[in-house]
Amino acid sequence: MAPRDVSLPPLTALRTFEVAARLLSFTRAAVELGVTQTAVSHQVKQLEGHLGVSLFQRLPRRLALPGDGQAWARELREVFARLREACRKLRARHPRQLQAVRRSS
Repeated sequence: MAPRDVSLPPLTALRTFEVAARLLSFTRAAVELGVTQTAVSHQVKQLEGHLGVSLFQRLPRRLALPGDGQAWARELREVFARLREACRKLRARHPRQLQAVRRSS
């Protein structure tokens, strides 16, 4: 029997978690992402529900990252860094196309 395909969480939830984990603050993550603190909280809860694990320890007036949250944040930082680098390389290979696209939008 082939292994079951595990669906990926929504990209927005992944990005939101990465920012909130880096800043250890839903409020500061909201400012960086240009959304409300409530939206950050909902995205993190959605991700935790999708994964079936608590990624943050919610303490009075602060957040902490337990082991699973720290490990997941580290993995996502690497994934997003690789994605940014892949985008940079692609743009560097096609600078004229990028300029044309920017002018047409």
